[in-house]
Amino acid sequence: MIVNWQGVYPAVTTQYNDNLSIDFEATQKMVDTIIKEGVDGIIALGTVGENASHTREEKLAILTAVKEVVAGRVPVLSGVAETSTQFAVEFSQACEEIGIDGLMVLPGMIYKSDEAEAIHHYQQVARNCNLPIMIYNNPITYGVDVGIAGMKILAAEKNIVSIKEATEDTRRISELFSAFGDRFIIFGGVDDIALESLMLGCTGWISGLTNVFPKESVAIYQLAKQGRYVEALEIWRWFLPLLRLDTVPKLVQCIKLCEQLAGRGSELTRAPRMPLSGEERANVARIFNEANDNRIDLSKFNLD
Repeated sequence: MIVNWQGVYPAVTTQYNDNLSIDFEATQKMVDTIIKEGVDGIIALGTVGENASHTREEKLAILTAVKEVVAGRVPVLSGVAETSTQFAVEFSQACEEIGIDGLMVLPGMIYKSDEAEAIHHYQQVARNCNLPIMIYNNPITYGVDVGIAGMKILAAEKNIVSIKEATEDTRRISELFSAFGDRFIIFGGVDDIALESLMLGCTGWISGLTNVFPKESVAIYQLAKQGRYVEALEIWRWFLPLLRLDTVPKLVQCIKLCEQLAGRGSELTRAPRMPLSGEERANVARIFNEANDNRIDLSKFNLD
């Protein structure tokens, strides 16, 4: 199965009304804006999209709304984060029915699988739907690492086409290319090592802070792909304090607060996530304000 997934794919937020019902209009507006600012794809219902905070019906309604506003301009992938393999299969089939372009599949939630169980989970999803699949490998958050030997097993599934690599060990990226060549499309999945990941050959970057500064994210990607690393580093070093917010337990609240401060969305999240307060909130606001006050003039890089 051949797909053309490359570039910057923000894991977009889900916007809420004051009563924490889904604000579909605001969600669509946010997605439309970020596409117009140059991103190459959309990940809906990832961690940043608060996948596990929604009912199945809400998830499908969100995906339908996102698909409608994207209107084929870029690929739309849905996160698949379910508590059982059967639920993951059923949700993947529903995504296929409504026309989502691909899936970013997580291991089963709550129960921490071992590697063999995670491989079985991914196999069952792949064998029971026809969509292209990205494996989300994040052992730090989800407690299971599908290593090179495990990916050799999953390589037999033709619709497993991509890996979001989030081990935080950039050596794994080189190991994947050494073992598989171009068999898998490799995306960097950790914001604060994204430039290193691109330098090592990743064809894309799945990002949370792109929701806040999409143009800067796209500029880093474009410069890196052109080998203009000195120029990319100028933007990267400006961006890095913000990017570190993607690697903390409250990343969703951090990103959504930054969206609100930037006038791009609301900080509202569903419980058990609660709004940031006190020193935690002040620190995120400080980091955002320093970045916003010192934004780099991207026109000097002569990008498209």
